[in-house]
Amino acid sequence: MSRAWCSALPGGVRLAVQVTPNAKKTEVIGVLDDALKLKLQAQPIEGKANEALVRYLAETLSVPRSAVTVTHGQASKRKLVEVRSAGLTVDAVESRLLPSNL
Repeated sequence: MSRAWCSALPGGVRLAVQVTPNAKKTEVIGVLDDALKLKLQAQPIEGKANEALVRYLAETLSVPRSAVTVTHGQASKRKLVEVRSAGLTVDAVESRLLPSNL
């Protein structure tokens, strides 16, 4: 399986995500076109969707919110997110974010 959506950085990982706001619940849908596809239970206004994305990733990856940063695509459905955590690996991110049935 291609992991173009997740790459290692010094001291963390970078994720390419595609978000769909206004969902009934926040969840990972799968990988599509080299991006991790997520539904967010937030509206795309005043940064609410970005806040929901940061909160979800921080909780799922067990890192503080301050370790998660949207670096590109703040106003776009496609975003680049950096997660700073020395112990976080691409394998760990994949196992925590992708349900085994995908």
